[in-house]
Amino acid sequence: MDLSRFSLEGKNALVTGGSRGIGRAIALAFADAGANVAISGRKLPDLEPVAEELKKKGVQSLAVASHVAKLEESKALVEKVKGEWGRIDVLVNNAGTNPYYGPMLEAEEWAWDVTMNVNLKGPFLLSRLVARLMKEQGGGSIINTASIAGIVASELGIYSVTKAGLIMLTRVLAKEWGQYKIRVNAIAPGVIKTRLSEALWKEPAKEKLAAKSKALGYIGVPEDVAGTALFLASDASSYITGEVILVDGGEFVGPALDYGK
Repeated sequence: MDLSRFSLEGKNALVTGGSRGIGRAIALAFADAGANVAISGRKLPDLEPVAEELKKKGVQSLAVASHVAKLEESKALVEKVKGEWGRIDVLVNNAGTNPYYGPMLEAEEWAWDVTMNVNLKGPFLLSRLVARLMKEQGGGSIINTASIAGIVASELGIYSVTKAGLIMLTRVLAKEWGQYKIRVNAIAPGVIKTRLSEALWKEPAKEKLAAKSKALGYIGVPEDVAGTALFLASDASSYITGEVILVDGGEFVGPALDYGK
């Protein structure tokens, strides 16, 4: 097999939520594979150290402050990257939030609106802007960071609903944009050790419980997700679109079987 198909040499990528966690890991993996990488987030001081890490890998990088749920800021983000590099070959909609952890019965409207805006409206707005550019270019790859919570109902109620919506958005856009050679796929991580999911693993008892629920028996780290993103960004996945890849350590299939051996 031609392993150069896994390379991102000569490609330009945009990763939202790139200052930490899964977004940072994906950005660094893309740089290792040869891509120029632009990262965005709400706070520029959080992005700049990651941009420096990327440059040290011998690629170009950009750090751009942007709120994904605000159309004008997303427009400015895309124009900035296009102005610097001329094209965007890969978009990773990774920015996400979960401001409310509790029962749906007690959830307030603000929590619904904030979570929907960042987790679903934002990827829609940015994907549409980037897809217009990709259509002119002759194609590209869009990767959405969904969640196992969008497949299996969880205690993260509103978050689960937004991620289920993101999965369907992935499939709808893949169906519509395939004719332009734009591939749209999603990654659905299980519990990964990031700041966003701390409520599920930070306490030792919760971490033990979460680890036990997975066939592999441990909680993943952001780098465990980055490899899948690299595959979906590269030409090695050129015939894959509309797919949702679980990266969950076997959380969906359940705990490892114990036959008393």
